[in-house]
Amino acid sequence: MGFPRLLLVRQMFPDRRIPDVAAEVRTQLAASGFAARLKPGARIAIGVGSRGIHAIASIVRSTVQYWKEAGMQPFLFPAMGSHGAASAAGQADVLAHYGITEASMGCPLVSQLEVVSLGKTDDGIEAFMDKLAYDSDGVMLVGRVKWHTDFAGKIESGLFKMMAIGLGKFAGAQRYHSYAYRLGLEHVITTVGRQVLKSGKILGGLAILEDANHNTGKIDAVPVEAMEQREAENLALVKSWMAKIPMDLDILILDEIGKNISGAGMDTKVVNRGVNGEYNPWPNTPRFERIFVRDLSELTYNSAVGLGMADVVTDRLVDRTNWEPTIINSLTANTPAAIRTPVHFATDRECLERFTPTVGKLDLSQVTYGWIRNSMELGRIGISENLRAQVESSPQLEIEDAIDFEFDGENNLISPFAPVEETVGAH
Repeated sequence: MGFPRLLLVRQMFPDRRIPDVAAEVRTQLAASGFAARLKPGARIAIGVGSRGIHAIASIVRSTVQYWKEAGMQPFLFPAMGSHGAASAAGQADVLAHYGITEASMGCPLVSQLEVVSLGKTDDGIEAFMDKLAYDSDGVMLVGRVKWHTDFAGKIESGLFKMMAIGLGKFAGAQRYHSYAYRLGLEHVITTVGRQVLKSGKILGGLAILEDANHNTGKIDAVPVEAMEQREAENLALVKSWMAKIPMDLDILILDEIGKNISGAGMDTKVVNRGVNGEYNPWPNTPRFERIFVRDLSELTYNSAVGLGMADVVTDRLVDRTNWEPTIINSLTANTPAAIRTPVHFATDRECLERFTPTVGKLDLSQVTYGWIRNSMELGRIGISENLRAQVESSPQLEIEDAIDFEFDGENNLISPFAPVEETVGAH
C-alpha cells in the first residue's frame, strides 16, 4: 500500500515564555505575604504533583528557598492521589524523575500514604489530607492549572484539584472518583476543595500556566482567600492559549502516550476522544476518524493509561505495558474503558495498512493523515500532502519540508520527530 508524502509543518503559536522562571517565582512569592502569616521556624509542607511541568524542578527549588530565607523549615511531599502506582516509593520516584529529590531541593522529601479526615461535605463526601502535611504549620501547593481531560467546567485541573484529590492520597482519590461518577468531577473537586480549606491548614499555592509551546507563561502566587476565584480566572486564561491540531484528519498518528504527557495518557481535548471511548465529543475541535498510537513515553513507567482511546496500537506498546499502575490509576478514576486493549499488530506498516481502509474512503489516495510526537508537542506536525491547500491557506502554518513516509527494515515508521532531550525539570 502506498502512502502520500508528508509535509512537516510548524505551527506558529504566540511565545509567552517567562525569560527567567526562577526569578519570577521569587518575585511572586516575595509579594505574596505568605511567610508573614507564620512565625519563624514554622514547618511548611509543600505539595508537588505528578504531571510533566516545564521547569518544575527550578520552580520547586525556588519555592523551597523562599521559605528557608524566611526562617521556616520547608519539606516536600507528593500530592498526586493514586499516581506512582499508589505507593509511597512510587510517588517519590515520580518526583525524582522530574529532578525533585532531597539532595537537589535542599530540604526533606517525605512520601507516605497515611491520611487524616477533614470532615464531610454537604453531600457526605469525607475529605482527607496527607497526615504529615496536616501535622505541619501550613500547607502550600505547587501545580499547573490547565483543562481536565474528562470534563469541561469553570474549575478543572489545578490547585483546587490538588487540594481535593492530590492531598487525599489513594484513600481520597478512590473515594472522590466514586462520588464523581454520580455527582460529576467538577462538583466533587469544588466541594471537597472547600472542605479542605475549612481545615485552616492551607496557606495558598503557586499556580503555573503554560503557553501553547509548553513554556512557563505565568506564575501566580495565590493566597488561600482567593484560591477558588483565581483558579477559575487562570483556567479561562490558559484555555485561551491552548494548542490544537489545525484541521480534521482521517488518521492521526502519535509516536507516544504517557502519564507524563497527560493524565489520560493523551490529551483528550487535543485528540478529540473521551475517556469512556466517545469519538469526537469536544466541540470546536478537529475531528479524527482513527487514532494510531505507536508506543509509550519513556517517562510513563510503562503505564499505558489512555491506550483504550486509540483504535490501533503496536504489539510493542502492549508488550511493554506494566498493568499494575495502569489498572490502579484507571480504576481509581473510574475509567476502565481508557485501558481497554485496542486491535494491535506487529508492525507500524501493518497497523496503517489494516486501518486506512476503515475511514470510509474507497480511493485510499484521498485518506488524510496527521502525525505528532505526542498530544503535548504540537509545534511541529506532519500533515499528508493531499492537505497542502489547507496548510498553505493558514497564516499560522509554515511548511518546513516534504518527506516520504519512511519505514525501517522491520516495517516500523521512522519518526520525523527526534525525541526531545529530556532535561531535568523539563516535560
